[in-house]
Amino acid sequence: MRWLVLYTAMILGANAGYAGEIDWQAAHDGGLAKLQQTDPTPVPATEFTDPEGGTHSLADWKGKVVLLNFWATWCAPCREEMPSLDALQAEMGGEDFEVVAIAAGHNPPPAVRKFLDEENIANLPVRLDPRQQLAREMGVMGMPVTVLIDRDGNEVARLIGGADWSSDTAKALIRQATAP
Repeated sequence: MRWLVLYTAMILGANAGYAGEIDWQAAHDGGLAKLQQTDPTPVPATEFTDPEGGTHSLADWKGKVVLLNFWATWCAPCREEMPSLDALQAEMGGEDFEVVAIAAGHNPPPAVRKFLDEENIANLPVRLDPRQQLAREMGVMGMPVTVLIDRDGNEVARLIGGADWSSDTAKALIRQATAP
């Protein structure tokens, strides 16, 4: 029996179809209790902007795992959460993963810059959704809301409210999501 268990584990471990599996229960138990796995759903192609007038869409990050965060300058939980998103981007952002933080609603660029400066946010580029088009299409009713998007551009999980995204649990979640 022991050999059967070992053989089965080796087969499953070698099967690429099982790589990159996320341990949702460990994420819940480790402090991301509000994280809800969702059925893989394609994210909208709705454009959003940056302060320089550039346009972007989530398709710009296809091929990467994205932690998409909707926030606002007036949102107290956002102020508390933003440093952890910045730290996660600093540590894990790169070729396979990126935090995309979007100020949704009325957030004038000077107010956004002031907010980011006050919180010492240095690793998150400013992205804006002033009319909340993307936020509405993604069903965001309040802030903060954070959405985990897979490499194929599908939402796979959502967390409503704040979280510590620089925690060991969050980092483990991102490592699992970006595993080949």
